[in-house]
Amino acid sequence: MTARGRAEAKGPANYISHRFTFQRSFLHMPTLVQLSQTSPVWNHKGWWRSLKKGDNKCGICNLELCSVPTNCHAGTVLDPCGCCPECGNVEGQMCDLDKHSHFYGHCGDNLECRLDADDIKSGEIPEPQCVCKFHETVCGPEGKTYENICLFNEAYAEKGRNISIKHKGPCKSAPVISLPPRDTQNFTGNDIIFGCEVSAYPMPHIEWKKKGSKMFLPGDDAHISIQARGGPRKYSVTGWLQIQGIKKSDEGVYICQTKNKYGFAYSSARLKVIDDYGNYFDSIEDEEEEEYESGDYGN
Repeated sequence: MTARGRAEAKGPANYISHRFTFQRSFLHMPTLVQLSQTSPVWNHKGWWRSLKKGDNKCGICNLELCSVPTNCHAGTVLDPCGCCPECGNVEGQMCDLDKHSHFYGHCGDNLECRLDADDIKSGEIPEPQCVCKFHETVCGPEGKTYENICLFNEAYAEKGRNISIKHKGPCKSAPVISLPPRDTQNFTGNDIIFGCEVSAYPMPHIEWKKKGSKMFLPGDDAHISIQARGGPRKYSVTGWLQIQGIKKSDEGVYICQTKNKYGFAYSSARLKVIDDYGNYFDSIEDEEEEEYESGDYGN
């Protein structure tokens, strides 16, 4: 028994009509199944709904017969008949622009269905997707920053808990080096760049030093330069240390350090400067031969 009771007329004409509808649906079933396996557009519950609902009529709503949906990361919406709750679509999921359509489903709490303007500009066929109505960053109770309230709700729905945000805006935190500088080596006369990406709120300040020196770079050295810009993510800053025309004296460990009122962080990378081309390539060949001759080929 379904949640919507349907008044079905009895008689030969009605029986023939329903039998014809069933046979027609049954004949098309293999085609629909094949489409669902090969095309992402058809791989959706919408065509099952179209197949099942037949005459497209809804009867009297009986809430006692409704099943309770679980694991709804974006809350619930009403089913096509406007009676029983079902899971709403989450951010980034395809959706129905028309409220009277029920193919992809409708967006959940704090979400709305929109077309991607970038797809239209690039000439691609736009796909409607659920987008959060609110773009303000929020701080979770565990001290983690979420890009919007929708992602916060989705995260805590997965944990099976109903918890409120700590406050609007990003969480105040000490700096975290999300992309540290990496060791590098190059020949004398070439240019090198170290990069360092830091996330924090309030925004941190990035400084560079060479290990063994108390002075911050670049100092008065004309062949060393420092640059920084915001991004690429929210509440992050990226800094670069560039050394032009490296010399053997530039060899060493370089430190990216960052701080704000809540803490301090640092990370380092080593620069190796090669000034003898011939010996360098000879040493590589020797290492390759040695590795080949001493290799363990028993396994």
